[in-house]
Amino acid sequence: MPIVTSKEMFKKAYDGGYAIGAFNVNNMEIIQGITEAAKEVNAPLILQVSAGARKYAKHVYLMKLIEAAEADTGLPICIHLDHGENFDVCKSCIDGGFTSVMIDGSKHSFEENIRLTSEVVKYAHDRGVVVEGELGKLAGIEDDVNVSEEDSSFTRPDEVEEFVSKTGVDSLAIAIGTSHGAYKFKPGQKPRLRFDILEEVSRRLPGFPIVLHGASSVIPELVRIINENGGAMPDAIGIPEDMLRQAARSAVCKINIDSDLRLAMTAGIRQYMAKNPAHFDPRQYLTPGRDNIRTLVKNKIVNVLGSDGKA
Repeated sequence: MPIVTSKEMFKKAYDGGYAIGAFNVNNMEIIQGITEAAKEVNAPLILQVSAGARKYAKHVYLMKLIEAAEADTGLPICIHLDHGENFDVCKSCIDGGFTSVMIDGSKHSFEENIRLTSEVVKYAHDRGVVVEGELGKLAGIEDDVNVSEEDSSFTRPDEVEEFVSKTGVDSLAIAIGTSHGAYKFKPGQKPRLRFDILEEVSRRLPGFPIVLHGASSVIPELVRIINENGGAMPDAIGIPEDMLRQAARSAVCKINIDSDLRLAMTAGIRQYMAKNPAHFDPRQYLTPGRDNIRTLVKNKIVNVLGSDGKA
């Protein structure tokens, strides 16, 4: 099956009450762990690439690795740019074979966000590529995205209809309480998603696919393993998986997962090296990291996203 856009994926996900996993990729082992898990449970995938990943691995290497994963698994895979900061970055990814891009104009005024997003949409649609826009600002840090808690803001439902109609975007990322990175909440603070905002956005945009960024759960077991093997991570609380499953049953058709993948890889490597300090073969210590990612992604697909059996 060739690399695809997310358009048909989202239509099926919206109608079926599940979400597609959008997993950030940085190297071969991460891509293998994700796609092998999806193949095992027959799930469609979005593999997304951030600005940091493109700088680290280079665009051409990631493209070829994803193409190899598609050939190996036969799954429908969408290649997505995560948090494109300007038109030139989006254009480069579109011209380079991506089937989906996100233009993140959330740091700009509402009017400038519309102008910038519309520019990307026109270029992308002329070339058969879909576009994700964003309204609202998520707190947290992810590669080049850094928004303080003070500067974060929830999506305003009264803006979504105008934004979608004027830009022509294919999906919309909204801010309802998720955040980027592993450190999502202060000690004693309970995670809470604003489902009232999600419901109002869904009412105003019936049938339209919604996206959640910053949706890693920061699994305590992975944090514990890292800390027991030389790490110094503070206690971290992510988004409870039952809340994400509730979102996936509604208008949310794409849920982004990055931090959990990093934790899974790091936990596997640290645990292996603590037990085998004399080993220096990357194949030996990267294998448990890849295995951890496979286990994590399978759980996300089956128990959080509900997209198993939907490829």
